Order: sequence, then C-alpha cells, then structure tokens
Amino acid sequence: MSGSITSGIDYSVLFPTTAGTGATSSLLGALYGTGGGTTSSPTAALQALQTAQRDQTKDIATTASQPQIARDIAAFQAAVANAKTPADLLANPTALKVLLTANGLSSDVAYPALAQKVLLSDPSNANSLVNQINSTDATWLPVVQTYQFATKGLAALQNPTAMAAITSGYAEISWRQSLDATTPGLSNALSFLQKASTMTSANQILGDPVIRDVVTTALNIPLQIAYQDSTAQQNAITSQLDISRLQDPKFVQSLAQEYLLNKAQAAQTSGTTPSLDSLAVQAAGLVV
Repeated sequence: MSGSITSGIDYSVLFPTTAGTGATSSLLGALYGTGGGTTSSPTAALQALQTAQRDQTKDIATTASQPQIARDIAAFQAAVANAKTPADLLANPTALKVLLTANGLSSDVAYPALAQKVLLSDPSNANSLVNQINSTDATWLPVVQTYQFATKGLAALQNPTAMAAITSGYAEISWRQSLDATTPGLSNALSFLQKASTMTSANQILGDPVIRDVVTTALNIPLQIAYQDSTAQQNAITSQLDISRLQDPKFVQSLAQEYLLNKAQAAQTSGTTPSLDSLAVQAAGLVV
C-alpha cells in the first residue's frame, strides 16, 4: 500500500488523557474553555478525537437531555403512538426529522415530500422509487428495507428496540454535529471508526458518502475522481488502500487520524468554517 497514512504513533503520549474530569456539555468547553468558534489546529483535532472517544457515552447522554433534543424525541415518540399509518407519521415534520437524522439522512430533511415518497416505496418492487434512485444514492435502500412501511405499516417502529435505537441515534447524531462545529470532520471520523470494518470493497467505500470522504481525504485522492467512471474510481481507492486492513482497528484509527490532520490542515489553509447546514450532511446514521 502506498500513501501517507500515519502509523505506529502513540497518540496517548502526545495527548495524555486527564482522568477524573467533570461532565461537560460540549467538547469545545472541555478542550478550549470557550463558548464558540472552531479549531483548525492539527494537534487540537487529534486531541478532540481522543476526547470524543473517551467521553462519548457521557456527552451523548448530556445531549439527549438538552431541551430541544428532548422535545424532538418526545414529539417523535408521541407521533409514533398516535399515527394510524406510516403516511400520517411521516407527515409530521418533527417525526420525519428525527427518523431521517437517526438514519443518516439529515440532508434530506429539507425535502420532506421526496423523503416521504421514498420511505413509503416498496423495496421488493424493482420499479419502486427507492430502487430507481439506488444506483445514484445507496443511502436510502437500507433504511426503507429496515422499516418496510409499504408492506408492514408501523410495525417496525412500534418495536421498543427500534424506538430506542432511533431516539438514541438522534441524540448521538446531534452530539456529533456539535463536534463538527469545533473540529471539522470529527463526526465523520467517529462514524468511520464505527463502520470501517464493514467495508470489504472499493465499491462499498465509494457508495457511502462518509466512508468515501474519510478514505479519499486521508489518502489525498482528488475530489475530481467523482467525474471518472466507476472502474477508475475503484482503482483510485485500491491502488492506495489494502481494503483488508480495514479489519485492523489500529490501522483504522490511524486512517481516521490522518483524515482529521488533512481536514485541519485544509481548514488552516482556506481559513473557512463549515456551515451548520453542511455539518448535517456529514452526519452518518446510527440505526442502519
């Protein structure tokens, strides 16, 4: 494998963990003692990753208790309890927002009519809307297959386990988006660490926007490969990445670190700050 992947570095030496820290409502306050702004320092980006991994459970619980998040979750639970049909549920803006966000479809909250049509389509029908768009956007099909609204109604959502996964996923995505507000790419790095071992082909990597972003950024593969045919795009990945190494947690951690370093260096060079809208697009789903 070629490329500039950082390996063999003990980041716990560079950034020692401080034990016994108190609960914090945001990663920014814990790291920088401020209430706003972003950091583009490579050192701070790597420290932010370590802190996020260490404090994830605590910080997600804190996020879930925040008034707006708690209201959204309560509204979603009430909507599921009161809805007669999937169409009724998906017509509720807050319920749709929570469902889409938890499933990695935050960017589609702005297009409720399309989201409703896709979610209500039948994945077993080759001509259904979800299958029509699957060749260009593979993020929808797993979600539609999970809930099967077209054939099973609200049964999947009425399962307590599914409900718990969605509500906890919504809180976690909201937490991850708050991390991106201070450390560009941190949400994607965390998602990559969680999902990397499921990637077994270049095509899978290219079909997942988050994994694609992490891998191509870490390996310094130009964004312009998106304009090439699928074979050329796959070759661009496999020429620099031994995909079997994604089964190695240490290698995956190194790749995530390299991604954050490149993101931080790019932010320093451009002096730009990501918008909150763009942050929502980056968040990956926690349910499927």
